[in-house]
Amino acid sequence: MEKRFDSAAVILPLLGIGLMLFIWTAISLKVAPDLPSPLKTWQESKQYILDPFFKDGEMNQGILRFAFLSLVRVAKGFTLAIAIGTPLGFLLGLSPKFNQGFDPVIQVLRPISPLAWLPLGLVIFKQSEPAALFTIAICAMWPTVINTAMGVRSIGTEYLNVGRVLKLSPMKTLTKIMIPATLPYMFTGYRLSLGMAWLVIVAAEMLTGSPGLGGFLWQEYNSLVYSHILLSVLAIGLIGFALDRLMGVVERRFKTA
Repeated sequence: MEKRFDSAAVILPLLGIGLMLFIWTAISLKVAPDLPSPLKTWQESKQYILDPFFKDGEMNQGILRFAFLSLVRVAKGFTLAIAIGTPLGFLLGLSPKFNQGFDPVIQVLRPISPLAWLPLGLVIFKQSEPAALFTIAICAMWPTVINTAMGVRSIGTEYLNVGRVLKLSPMKTLTKIMIPATLPYMFTGYRLSLGMAWLVIVAAEMLTGSPGLGGFLWQEYNSLVYSHILLSVLAIGLIGFALDRLMGVVERRFKTA
């Protein structure tokens, strides 16, 4: 069966982008003259886009090179977050006593801003890179913890009874029943955690001055190069959108498997 081309799927996003560009231009002309228009932003930033991998110093690099540095940090922090958050979520879901003891601690730690965690990380690790990874991990792990625990609690007793009838060991019960049943919840948590990790990296790089999209944005703000600030903001938004779509595809694959 042939799939029909959905013109609205192309036209409507283009209309939305066009409207945003119009609003941006109007604000730069009428409301905030210091804000570069889309055309001026392109003219002043095109070197970073057309030659995205150039390097002329630590804080003067192409936009994709900065993005790569940020993505590497996010990947490390995100991996650490799910490595800690997944087993913690299982413990919370499996043990009512563990949940009763640690849920208040989690509810206190969960809303703390990365701007508060980063100075603590610098005190503990004395270096900006491990402090940034610590901040990403501890801020990004909570969606994984909460969704994994929710998934464990949602497992029907009939599944666990099957494991008992088959006399499965605790490890086999975990790997054959509990993890497959919890995977959709876990991947929802992973998707939210990845988005949180990408949000945190900007604050971490801005405060530590590390090379990356956040560090570049902060440097250009201090230098009053507003077009490069807008370039950084757009790059952060586009990469965040791509990461969310990628995790959404993975999540759907596991939910339909």
